[in-house]
Amino acid sequence: MSEARGASRALLEVDGLAASYHLRRGVSAALARRPQSVVRAVDGVSLTVGRGEVVALVGESGSGKSSLAQTIMRAHPAQRGRIRFDGQEITTLGSAQLRPLRRRMQMIFQDPYESLDPRFRVRRTVSEPLVIHGIGDHARRAELVSEALRACGLDPPELFLDRYPHELSGGQRQRVAIAAALALEPQLLIADEPVSMLDVSVRAGVLNVLAGLRDSGLGILLITHDLAVAASFADRLYVMYLGRIVEQGPAHEVISAPSHPYTRALVSVTPRRTPRTGGAPQILAGEIPDATRVPPGCRFHPRCPVATDACRRSDPQLEPLPGPGGAAGQHLAACILAPDRRVVQQTSR
Repeated sequence: MSEARGASRALLEVDGLAASYHLRRGVSAALARRPQSVVRAVDGVSLTVGRGEVVALVGESGSGKSSLAQTIMRAHPAQRGRIRFDGQEITTLGSAQLRPLRRRMQMIFQDPYESLDPRFRVRRTVSEPLVIHGIGDHARRAELVSEALRACGLDPPELFLDRYPHELSGGQRQRVAIAAALALEPQLLIADEPVSMLDVSVRAGVLNVLAGLRDSGLGILLITHDLAVAASFADRLYVMYLGRIVEQGPAHEVISAPSHPYTRALVSVTPRRTPRTGGAPQILAGEIPDATRVPPGCRFHPRCPVATDACRRSDPQLEPLPGPGGAAGQHLAACILAPDRRVVQQTSR
């Protein structure tokens, strides 16, 4: 799905979103009246998710992906920017105004071992959102629970309804978590690393469940650090680094022709079906900088293998890249070298 198509059917629109956390000071810092450190977790992010579209948000741990998801879901306040859901501004809505929208916006958390209450049987776990939102009577809720379990591949549901989480495999736990979200028939699903805690053998099954849901018009924001997962299931791709989007575009185009050095590094270490294809893996030096002390200029320059003096002074913004015919396309990158891909490719060898 193209950016234009996603935008024309926009279900979720995030524009210039920023969110930060204030770290607590120790006793000595408080006595010395040192200012609180501020973590700039999300710093001017814009993205869209269309109906029936899977959009992937990728990046290393510490990039700000989960913070962005929590801010979109209004679990954490935004310092600036706007969030629109189905055309409605929700950035500043209060709890009472948000409550009706919670049913239409659901989130799947990373760890199925922690997201399920060990005291609840599957029946209660999946039906609890229905009870909270006052949906149906007991008989109707039982039908919706069974339908949700079947949709997630737990069929027949009678085999799972009375089990506790510890009686399920990791993949089954995650499917139950997905079923609890789907029982409310949401329009938007934010999946935060939904398979990172699962064995490789069960990842494909869970991802296929998510990918199959787009046929019903469900918009999915898939958050992952695994570029191979994003390449296989996403329509569009956003690459996030230290609170910013550094590259975005159609998934196949970003993967096949990455233009930001960070994206190129991520692609270079992605497993390939034929190991002899592509160049040598590019291992980035160091780790993502402390978000309380964002580097000046391009925030990636301390780790960038092709950084120049200009990169230390200039803070590049997302700019359209020339398409195959020379005209600007839907592929954007925040790098002063990105417009000339040959420079990035030659100097990164």
